[in-house]
Amino acid sequence: MTSAHYRIESREPLLGKLLPSSMFGRLYADPSLAVAVAVKSVVDPTRQQVRVVDVDSGEIVFDTAPAPLEP
Repeated sequence: MTSAHYRIESREPLLGKLLPSSMFGRLYADPSLAVAVAVKSVVDPTRQQVRVVDVDSGEIVFDTAPAPLEP
């Protein structure tokens, strides 16, 4: 059995039914599930930043923020 390692983070309030505020600190074992829940938990993922972070390494595995443009 794998342990949960992925957390959803956002500066904006998460309003979706999949992630009520009481569940904001939940950890997910599957990064794909964490990403799906994160995207479904914001009204507009193109305008609201939400990300999924690997708790152990601190690596951001998904982020709705636009990537910086390279020159």
